[in-house]
Amino acid sequence: MAQLTLPQLERHLYAAADILRGKMDAAQYQDYIFGMLFLKRASDQFDVAQAALVKKLVEEGKSQEQAERISEARGAYKAHEFYVPQEARWSTIVSQSRTSPAEALNVALAALENNNHQALDGVLSYISFTDARGSNTKLTKPVIQQLIDHFSEYRLSNDDFEFPDLLGHAYEYIIGEFADEGGKKGGQFYTPRSVIRMMNQLVKPRPGMSVYDPCCGSAGMLILAKEYVQDHGGDESHLAVYGQEDNGSAWAMARMNLLLHGVADGVIHHGDTLADPKHVLPNGELQRFDRILTNPPFAQNYRREGMKFPERMANWTPESGKKADLMFVQHILAVLEADGIAAVVMPHGVLFRGGEEQKIRERIIKEGRLEAVIGIGPNVFYGTGIPACILILRGRDGAPEGRRDGVLFINADREITAGRTQNLLEAQHAEKIVSAYEGWEEIPGFARVVKFDELAKNEYNLNIRRYVDNTPAPEPQDVRAHLYGGVPKSEIAARKEQFEAFGIDPERALFQLREGDADYVDFLDEGYEATAVRIPGLAQQREVILGRAFYDWWDEHRERLAQLPMHRQKSQAREELLTTFVAALEPVGVLDKHQLAGAVAAWWFDARNDLDVLMTKDFKGLIDGWVRSIASAFEEPSDKADAKTKARYRAGMKKAREHRLVPELIPEYVKQLETAEALVAKLDAEVKAGSPPKKTSKADADDGNDGDEEEADLSHVLPPKELAAKKKELRNAKLELAEIKMSFVTKLEGAAEELTAAQAQEVVLGFLHEDLFARMNRFVATDRRALVDTFRNWGDKYAVTLTDLEQEREASAKRLRGYLEEFGYA
Repeated sequence: MAQLTLPQLERHLYAAADILRGKMDAAQYQDYIFGMLFLKRASDQFDVAQAALVKKLVEEGKSQEQAERISEARGAYKAHEFYVPQEARWSTIVSQSRTSPAEALNVALAALENNNHQALDGVLSYISFTDARGSNTKLTKPVIQQLIDHFSEYRLSNDDFEFPDLLGHAYEYIIGEFADEGGKKGGQFYTPRSVIRMMNQLVKPRPGMSVYDPCCGSAGMLILAKEYVQDHGGDESHLAVYGQEDNGSAWAMARMNLLLHGVADGVIHHGDTLADPKHVLPNGELQRFDRILTNPPFAQNYRREGMKFPERMANWTPESGKKADLMFVQHILAVLEADGIAAVVMPHGVLFRGGEEQKIRERIIKEGRLEAVIGIGPNVFYGTGIPACILILRGRDGAPEGRRDGVLFINADREITAGRTQNLLEAQHAEKIVSAYEGWEEIPGFARVVKFDELAKNEYNLNIRRYVDNTPAPEPQDVRAHLYGGVPKSEIAARKEQFEAFGIDPERALFQLREGDADYVDFLDEGYEATAVRIPGLAQQREVILGRAFYDWWDEHRERLAQLPMHRQKSQAREELLTTFVAALEPVGVLDKHQLAGAVAAWWFDARNDLDVLMTKDFKGLIDGWVRSIASAFEEPSDKADAKTKARYRAGMKKAREHRLVPELIPEYVKQLETAEALVAKLDAEVKAGSPPKKTSKADADDGNDGDEEEADLSHVLPPKELAAKKKELRNAKLELAEIKMSFVTKLEGAAEELTAAQAQEVVLGFLHEDLFARMNRFVATDRRALVDTFRNWGDKYAVTLTDLEQEREASAKRLRGYLEEFGYA
């Protein structure tokens, strides 16, 4: 069987959700999907392990019967290895599902947990296929059977995946989809992964460290901490991860998430972190951690009575009024190693609210525990549209030398990309924020180190805009220019750097001297709109230089990617490409270092799954995976699928057919397909145009208005024989088109099979080259548009003077008087 690609598996999991979608919301049905996925995965992987054990025992001299009997015993497997008893195996579930599918699944979940108590204690008991969910919604027998049949379509062992952590990536994908669907409910245990990746860049976990999330939700912080270590060349297995989660369903999800990512030693406890922190050492003291990453629930209440380890809290916020935010911060500081670093997401209210919260801020700052406050833009987090901030906290040792004389404020609320339903913090935004944090210096309108005495003077109000105001300066208005014309040179000078980045001297290229007025210039005689249209052409020369620098850089470094399947040094390759890209292109001046680094970082992130396949397989193997993904999109949905699901399948087919590999491998076929589609569209339009109008219905004929209607125009109607011939031609064209479409997958597979290794490498590197160039050019296009907008703004302000308006008014008044005289009113 061909190995599963990530798009195939993602589509498979999403289709499982389709079976339940509409019957309950995502926050309710996700447990069923995750539970069944976990059962199927455990069973399939155990089948592989059991087969390997039987083979080994037979090779050692045991009979087949003896080997199979031994392989059924729990003791034949190591304690940390998953053992799947007979009643939890997928074959058993399938055989029993025809009579009582819900009971078969519940028995399987219990048996799997009981036989793997250390890894699964309490995890699977949160899932029941017989219990009702909200509003007494209960899965019916046919629906459960449909789910079982669906999960039976693919085997989910490691041998069936095109790269090792494919299942973990797919699990993360489906968690994100459920969060997106579930809105506030679905997103309360899910932090956008782009934010988590940036938080890891800020605290930089390393092998040998411990990472803790006291409100771990689905364990995304911990998973991506390991990913960060791996991406930077470290051994992620040497990073210890710990977490606690109060919500039982989310806690179970987190445990499964870690296990599906191959993390068997993660320690995730269930319970309220403020009331009863569970990570306690044998001597009764709280465990401490090197790095803490967390996004606690905003605006919660808590209870002081009965709280364990109350010494964590030097100050107590009100128990009611949803003021527990800084209680979480105090817990984090209490369990942070002396030289540790924490990044915690908080609502902005913690920065300025008074009372006990002000006292907590004052104490934290005086103790040197708050290193930075980073403002994040609005509508980035699921379930809330309010902006949030990230606090960078230090252990008792405080910040390192050079960072002990104040707190760094970064106002990054504009560092977002607007999305349809949610804003995105992208790689270029993260690069800029991390660079500012590491630079620890003032960047006007973005970052500033605020001394402690200034914070004290402001009574420890940490409102970010108080210290770093990024509100755009008011648009300058020059009264003299409005009255008499011209554009002030001072305004042009303020924008000169923006134009010079594209090699344009604005005074010389866009304006002309104003006679007798050294402080102002005039628009060119062609008019400012005509000049604005020419600006992209003026910028082109510098853009060509940037393009040449890009191609020179690519030619020099493409071999690093070409050798990836051999050296497999993914993290080193990323670092080299990012560093050299910035060094090679920044001197051109068009884009700054943050844009350039962001382009590479975003490009690398987009390609990460393909790069994993590339390291596991090779270039030809990657293309074969693309072909399998495209082919799988043409599988028909279930007969029971609703209209929305079928529409999504059709959209998936269309997207697969438009995959850029298609015109690359079978351009002649694509041309033939487009010709056939154009012919069908043309004939269809001709048949519709040549057909007689539909007869009026009896109801319309009886409404009493038919006598008022004009006789229908039949001049366009074709004679019956000619229309029949045209319809026949359309039918034949449709049949031919259907035949061409049916051969699509076969043609694509055949072309891929004929590729040599060298040709496959050129195709993949060509795509990677195009993607990075496109990423870079998006920044260039945005900045180029800003040039035109800036110039047009000057035109809108100053092209028409007060004198012009007065003259126009006088001319209009004169015309009006003429009209009045003509008609005898004057």
